[in-house]
Amino acid sequence: MNARHIDHVNLRIPEDGANEAREFYGEKLGFGIEDALYAAGEKPFFDVRLSATAVIHLWPTDEFERPTKTNYDHVAVVVEESVDEIESELADAGVEIEKTLDSPLGATGEAGAVYVRDPFGYRVELKARV
Repeated sequence: MNARHIDHVNLRIPEDGANEAREFYGEKLGFGIEDALYAAGEKPFFDVRLSATAVIHLWPTDEFERPTKTNYDHVAVVVEESVDEIESELADAGVEIEKTLDSPLGATGEAGAVYVRDPFGYRVELKARV
């Protein structure tokens, strides 16, 4: 098999968490929200559009359990901004930064990264482009 990239990550969120997710991922982080099919009842989840080739599926369910240190660590998203720009945008949006690393190794090489938590406890790494 020859993998090319991650297509999607599927995260369960609280059954009543859709609006909070839209605010965090759409308004605060600035990613696209695709929820027409979800709103129409045609699929049980909606998408956070990261790029033309990658999404995060957010699945509202009563079976949601907050992530713990033993069952989830993070999803890494490469962004165009520098670490300074990421930190500035997060501060403007009121998003608390959990930690910043100078050069963690990822699939595309070493680059600075900023870590935040979404409203449901999932850690999101915002990684500067190499």
